[in-house]
Order: sequence, then structure tokens, then C-alpha cells
Amino acid sequence: MALTALFFYLFAAVTVMSGLLVIVARNPVHAVLWLILAFFNAAGLFVLLGAEFLAMILVVVYVGAVAVLFLFVVMMLDVDFASLRAGFIRHASVGALVGLVLLVELIMVLATRVIGGASVAAGAAKAPAAAPAITNTEALGRLLYTQYVYFFQAAGLILLVAMIGAIVLTLRHKEGVRRQSISAQNARNPATAIEIVNLAPGQVIMPSGERR
Repeated sequence: MALTALFFYLFAAVTVMSGLLVIVARNPVHAVLWLILAFFNAAGLFVLLGAEFLAMILVVVYVGAVAVLFLFVVMMLDVDFASLRAGFIRHASVGALVGLVLLVELIMVLATRVIGGASVAAGAAKAPAAAPAITNTEALGRLLYTQYVYFFQAAGLILLVAMIGAIVLTLRHKEGVRRQSISAQNARNPATAIEIVNLAPGQVIMPSGERR
């Protein structure tokens, strides 16, 4: 029990500190790295709670996809971070208000848990015998693929449509860019693939096809 509490305080402290460093970091790449560290420690907290499926999802989805993708976007795009910081300062009051609301909600949740702890314990004592113990991953899989299978498939379909829509909206064809045409390449023959040009001494062919 003491070892579990030690790991809990360790993971919780590192998670909170990493979250603060994400906000105050001046370099966006460093902020993403601190965010990845916060995700890993939050996954450790989920493991301590017995929610290994949520821990795996947090590492695989958020660390393996979202955070790494954001890191590559930050490193590859020429983002004007000075204007972003100016916008952050301009909207700091709104952010402080949202943070205050979240803090009040967390305090209310903790107070409800502390005040209602005795009633919850009494209700658990009167509860019937639990079903045979299974892992939460197996229980979640049974629930998703039996009772909520149609909702689960509909959510996947919505995500697929959203992905296709994002690609269609952001896809831009640049003029003057040479693109490969497989059918045109397969249809070539010696008459269309070879061109014999007679040039006078000192004459050259420009990229546009003009002779000079």
C-alpha cells in the first residue's frame, strides 16, 4: 500500500509539473515534449487505478499520434510564434476565467467525494455479490461490441467522413507542377517517346522548348 501511494504521488507530481511547463515553455518544441511526459505519467496513474486500457490508449493515441504529429507540424511549418504569444496575452483574461471555473468544479467534485464517502461505502456494503472478476479491457470490449456496437460503428464512420472532408478542404493543386500519369506512360511508343532534333552549331533548346 505504501509503495502504491509513493508511485501515485510521484506520477501525480510529475504530471502537474509537466502540465505547468507546457504552459510556460517559450519553445513550442519543448512544450510538446513536456506534454508527452505528462501523458506518460497520466498513463501511469491509470495503471495504478487498474484502468490499463485507458493507459494504453493514452500512450498509443495521444503520445504516438497526436503529440508526435503536433511536434512535426511545429518543427516543419514556419509559424510566427511572436503573434501567437501576443494573442495569448490578449486573451489571458478569458483563459484565467475558464481556469477558475475548472478549479471550482474540481473542488466541488472532491468535496462531494469527501462528504459522500460514508454513504458510498455503506451502499457498497449492501450491494450484492460481484460478478466473476474480469479485466476492464475485456469488460469494455464486451460492452462496446454487444450493447453499443452500432454506436461504435457510427462513431468510426463519422471520423472517416471527417477525415475525408479535411483532406478535400485542404487539398490544393498547384499550377505548373509536373505530375505522374501512369496511363500516359504505359501508352507511350517509340514514335511518341523519341524526338529527333537537328540543332545548328551553338544552338540550344530552352526548358520551354524554344530553340536559341
